[in-house]
Amino acid sequence: MKNIIIKKFKSIFISGLIVLSIGCERDIADDAPDALFSSNGEVFTDIPVGLTDQFFESFNPAEGYNTDDTFEVVDDESFDGTSSIRIDVPSPDNPNGFLAGGIFRDRGEGRNLTGYDALTFWAKASTTATLASVGFGSDFEEDKFAVTRSNLQLTTNWTKYIIPIPDPSKLVQERGLFSYIAAPFDVLGDGPNGNEIGWTMWIDEIRFETLGTLGQPRPGIFNGSDIVTEAFTGSNIQVTPLTYTVNQPSGLNATVNATANYFEFESSDPAVASVDSTGEITVLGDGTTTITASIGNIAAEGSIEVTSIGPFPHAPVPTRDPANVISLFSDAYTNVPVRHYNGFFLPFQTTQGGAGSDPNNVDIQAPFSDGSPDNIINYTALNFVSIGTYETVPLVDVSSMTTIHMDINVREAIDGGDFIRILIEAGTGAGATSAGDFTLNAAALSNVNADGWATIDIPLSSFSGSIDFANLGQVFFISDATVSDIWVDNVYFHND
Repeated sequence: MKNIIIKKFKSIFISGLIVLSIGCERDIADDAPDALFSSNGEVFTDIPVGLTDQFFESFNPAEGYNTDDTFEVVDDESFDGTSSIRIDVPSPDNPNGFLAGGIFRDRGEGRNLTGYDALTFWAKASTTATLASVGFGSDFEEDKFAVTRSNLQLTTNWTKYIIPIPDPSKLVQERGLFSYIAAPFDVLGDGPNGNEIGWTMWIDEIRFETLGTLGQPRPGIFNGSDIVTEAFTGSNIQVTPLTYTVNQPSGLNATVNATANYFEFESSDPAVASVDSTGEITVLGDGTTTITASIGNIAAEGSIEVTSIGPFPHAPVPTRDPANVISLFSDAYTNVPVRHYNGFFLPFQTTQGGAGSDPNNVDIQAPFSDGSPDNIINYTALNFVSIGTYETVPLVDVSSMTTIHMDINVREAIDGGDFIRILIEAGTGAGATSAGDFTLNAAALSNVNADGWATIDIPLSSFSGSIDFANLGQVFFISDATVSDIWVDNVYFHND
């Protein structure tokens, strides 16, 4: 018996591949009694419980998720009863995608799950394997109370798994009843798990339960660490990761990632820095404050002490005529379409930051005193990273330009052997047609203004090789880890 896969997809950003969406408040009437919503905790036994046959919705195939018969209900395998869910994880070279994943969504008004303390299920696999992510709360709308447990080890025997609920009182009307992500290798960056040819898993008896045996609940922020940092006035810091840990009946701990909506945040001095309900800290004035959090009446392990260090040191504002500029990243100009500011080319790339192609989805947003925007990329753990335009149709033509400009602020001491090599690649991704590079040595990176910015203009004629500048593909920043933390702003080509 095969169920239909709903062709409605949800895009998700992966920090490694998994990100929890925070979302906005759901409009629930304050006087709506909880009894209006079903409190049935059963999700799947031999059949989907309280759900339609079309209860499964896949994640976005554009992000590598395979929707070609990877999910079905079968009658030839089960833990209890007569049926189970079979999920075929594709091989890494599958042309239709190498990931299997999606959600089970209540297609009605949602359920009142306040009486339960955990989601449980039974699972087995065709071989020892790692389930990248599993949880609940993702509903493709707000994902307000999403919870995921990562890297569950599956065996060839049926085993019961527990996903603790951080605060059941929040789940008055929940539609996201189950979610999972599986891959032919460890997408979270811990290396291959030996299943590169693809594998199969079976899941059964999915339900919310009141176990009453989960002990030592411990919320956490920043992995339970007490962070001390400095920040510029007007800058923002996100409280992350947000976790919740319990001790299971087996004696082993289970830790889940949870959205900010389970937590209450507090600043010891809101005049220095405030923190909102999403866990975003905004630095407002001089001084030092400490941000802490809790779930219910349980204080979270971890904190962050923030000291304001004054106004942000902006890069020099470009003044060149826009008619003579083709911009990849700058608030002073209109940028050409960019695929990414960090391609996250795993497993060889370590660089973090520069996520996405939206100029509002970069790392530092530090408005000028007049309120105008100043977005800056912060690359950390830098070994190599690229700004990619190779999906632009037609490709970006910079052949009329003579120079590439960029402003770089190295956020660490510069040693004599440090460098950043700028590599320009033409063509489309793996089909690059030509490339050439130019190396910025320690002296060039140390030639900075009072705010620490090195203003760099490299004639295109100085690049090695023979580059097809009419078909720009990527601009790489390569340090081989000699420099690990930089700010980047105003990356553009010009001809004056």
